[in-house]
Amino acid sequence: MMVLLELGFMRPHRLWGLALVPSLLLLYILWNLMKRTKASKDRSSLELLFPKRRAWKRHIAVVAAIATIGSLTIAWATPNGYVNVPRDRATVFVIVDVSLSMEADDVAPTRIKAAQEAVKDFVDELPPGFNVSLISFAASAVMVVPPTANRNDIYYAVDGLKLRQSTAIGDSIYAALDGIALIPPDPDHPGEKAPVAVVLLSDGESNTGRDSAEAAKVAKEMEVPVFTIAYGTPHGYIMDGNQRNPVPVNKEELRRIAQISGGKAYTAESMSQLQEVYSGISRSVGYVKEEKEITERFVGYACILGVLSLLGVMSLAARWP
Repeated sequence: MMVLLELGFMRPHRLWGLALVPSLLLLYILWNLMKRTKASKDRSSLELLFPKRRAWKRHIAVVAAIATIGSLTIAWATPNGYVNVPRDRATVFVIVDVSLSMEADDVAPTRIKAAQEAVKDFVDELPPGFNVSLISFAASAVMVVPPTANRNDIYYAVDGLKLRQSTAIGDSIYAALDGIALIPPDPDHPGEKAPVAVVLLSDGESNTGRDSAEAAKVAKEMEVPVFTIAYGTPHGYIMDGNQRNPVPVNKEELRRIAQISGGKAYTAESMSQLQEVYSGISRSVGYVKEEKEITERFVGYACILGVLSLLGVMSLAARWP
């Protein structure tokens, strides 16, 4: 599906015709004001033809007719737009934090369980030609599944994620960058470099491993944007025996990673928000802007508006018992 993002014109000098739209609307408004003034004195033949109870139909018919002129004028100017079209190929490294804080239940049923379901939904939304890799990290980063187009391998691996101690965000980014060498070549275009992106979900901040800001700089140099998701609420906690240990989300480190690498930082405090975030990222990495002439789109709009105007006129002219 293509979505219109921007609009330009190959023949912009023809847009002068749009001046008719406000002019005709102004004339119609003035005509109505004059008609109302006259109606206060006597009932005109126009009022007999268009009773007051049918005024809304007349308004719809006139506005639709004027809008038809506007749409046809835009089509006459040969519009072109930048539309989102699905990429044929790309590779997405999905990084999931499996530190012990992900056991917090401030996101039902727990942070890790909700994240597992959202990751699978995200992978399912990506175009089928995309390669996906799964990386988990705690004290160290592990490439659970190397880049592959086989979605079942990813689903199975996501369900098998286990929690461990500590958080090494920087190491997880380096693991993704190292994994680029494992991306299988495109059989149709073996020499062509497909885009690569990293999607990193975490609920904490690094307490071990290499510096995450330095990792983000390397990602920037390699033209690999890192999309980060700060996941959880400020009130999360985990139990250590009978002791409650707070595990609030730290957003600053993840925001810095996204900014440095050229990605985008997101936050999510519930499973539904996380699914929305993943869906937005899917559109960002799964589509590319392409310029395309869209004259026929505005011709279609004009046809719809013209039919609506015609139906309004027919309704006004009809004699109901």
